[in-house]
Amino acid sequence: MQWKRRHCCTNMAGILFLLSFVGVCLILGQHSFLAGKKSQENDVHPRFSKLEVNHSMAKQNTWREETLPTAQPKSEANHSSSAEDGLKIFLGSNGSLSEEFRDKAEPYNYIINEEEKCLEQYPFLVLLIAVQPHHAEARNAIRQTWGNESVAAGLGFVRLFILGVKGGEQRPDSPLQRSLQAESQMYHDIIQQEYTDSYYNLTIKTLMGMHWVSKYCSGASYVMKTDSDMFVNTEYLIQKLLDPNVPPRKKYFTGYLMRGYSPNRNKHSKWYMSPELYPSNRYPTFCSGTGYVFSGDMARLIYKASLSIRRLHLEDVYVGLCLAKLRIEPVPPPNEFLFNHWRVSYSSCKYSHLITSHQFLPTELIRHWQHLQSNKHSACINPPKEKDKVRRLRQRKLL
Repeated sequence: MQWKRRHCCTNMAGILFLLSFVGVCLILGQHSFLAGKKSQENDVHPRFSKLEVNHSMAKQNTWREETLPTAQPKSEANHSSSAEDGLKIFLGSNGSLSEEFRDKAEPYNYIINEEEKCLEQYPFLVLLIAVQPHHAEARNAIRQTWGNESVAAGLGFVRLFILGVKGGEQRPDSPLQRSLQAESQMYHDIIQQEYTDSYYNLTIKTLMGMHWVSKYCSGASYVMKTDSDMFVNTEYLIQKLLDPNVPPRKKYFTGYLMRGYSPNRNKHSKWYMSPELYPSNRYPTFCSGTGYVFSGDMARLIYKASLSIRRLHLEDVYVGLCLAKLRIEPVPPPNEFLFNHWRVSYSSCKYSHLITSHQFLPTELIRHWQHLQSNKHSACINPPKEKDKVRRLRQRKLL
């Protein structure tokens, strides 16, 4: 009898232990599931966290969205006030850029320059193309396609590749530098200055391009800053967006508008922005650095504004901060699909009615450009409208 009682107690203890073990596993499993879900929710585009989504951004948003943490509840009014206060603090502070550039005749010495590029006539459009020194194939592809002067015959068109110095290649007798000098003598479209050409110096590169325009080509009607891996329909840009038949606009800035984005606070991210460097929890409206267009007078205004704003390595955000300092709001393009900071699947119909598409190899650029030139007049009767928009939204699972 005692043995049975002990056996019964032992079985009961085993059952209780088993139930406890199962319960712990369920709790841990639920915690792991919630943590994974939270991780997915926070898996936003590495450069930005999304604070709010407007109707336009929801239609073509390729950044993922993030909800505000519940541990820090704020009313929308308080949140906006906090963001504005932080922005005022940042814009009111003088930073490294002013110390680095102010009162210098040339912020960085020119290695290669084209001082006489705009002497004969002020161009209708200046293309500032950010490119790395060793990307000669990309430069040649652009010269053959959207950067060719024939796209704006008679209007005045200037193509400039802006670049710095590749690390370890500063010597004037290095093979890369000799190659750049020979390329410059052949095409006269390279502006090179003595700063290290790197991702973290993209802001410097862009500002130096604007500085060049303000000094050597101040009468240009319009300027476009873009990158060397872009497809740019310059003909459509000139004829449809800028329109040479009307007087040039002033204080004009447009592109793919980025609204309501906040700094990336992940310390392990390449795009980390510390609260000490940028205290506001929201960026002002800016345009994607893949391609934006502005009136010629803005080059001097933006460069001048940058002299009193601490430098940030995110070039497009920084230009947006300069615009905020100037109290100039970027203008939405007339069609929300004109500027694209992602790769748009190619068709002659779509590409005959857009301005930018991202991530092109030089060989792809030449192939698609040649096809577009052969088919642009018969590509499609009407530009892509509602049906195409619905298809794009479905592809992004927004409908």
